[in-house]
Amino acid sequence: MADSAALRILACQIDIPPMTTAAERDAHLARVDAEIRARLAAEPADLVVLPELASIDYSREAFACLGAMAEPLDGASFQVWSRLARDCGVHVAYGFARTDGERSYISVAAVAPDGRLLGHYDKLHLAQYGASMEKEYFTRGDHLFVFEVKGFRLAPIICYDIRIPELSRALAVGQGADAILHCGAYYRDLSFHTWHDFAVARALENQCYLLSLNRAGEAYGNSVFCRPWHDETVLPRVFSQSREEFRLLELTRAELDEVRETYSFLRDRLDSYDLACCS
Repeated sequence: MADSAALRILACQIDIPPMTTAAERDAHLARVDAEIRARLAAEPADLVVLPELASIDYSREAFACLGAMAEPLDGASFQVWSRLARDCGVHVAYGFARTDGERSYISVAAVAPDGRLLGHYDKLHLAQYGASMEKEYFTRGDHLFVFEVKGFRLAPIICYDIRIPELSRALAVGQGADAILHCGAYYRDLSFHTWHDFAVARALENQCYLLSLNRAGEAYGNSVFCRPWHDETVLPRVFSQSREEFRLLELTRAELDEVRETYSFLRDRLDSYDLACCS
């Protein structure tokens, strides 16, 4: 019998081809939609999660065509994933390039099983180093977003956000997040090697689950699922180095409660660290 206090996530490390037109974007969305439907028919889940900018290529060529491929909240990506949510009875969290007037955002939105838009998060910290050039094309966000599935509080963050610890702490402590859905487009540049270190640290220090989901491809891959605690017997789960992979993950309330009771990291925090400094 399935654990009623568990959450099953279908994490989708997907291939995303080069593209510069809305037609190419829509063809890509249709292919991924069909693949996810087949996976859900074989093994149901409560929530489907897709990576950062899951609808378009991450490249200067694609970003130069945001006028054609970026979408409003009710655009092509919403139409595809809202329909899948209704047809399959799941929640879906998906990345896309959002447009609002003259501005574009790197966004994650979530839809409910009835197809409703639950809300969206715009990336707060834009990356401008290594293979990233986001400040040239996108505007940073100005709000947080948390939504619930089966009693679990889920908080999306995006790629570079994970390297800023204050954000994850605010979500875990201030917003009561049980899991951080970290959607990325991690390219194998000089910063790639440290990515998992940040993901593991954010999960352990905040005593929450953390799914750090990349896109597939020779220059990407290696998504990782971190539990709220790990040791030599239970390690983070790492996805394929490059290939497309759809992996079913389970989060349990029992594990969260046990970790938070056993290890008192969060309970032992001081109310303030604005203390006198003796030098």
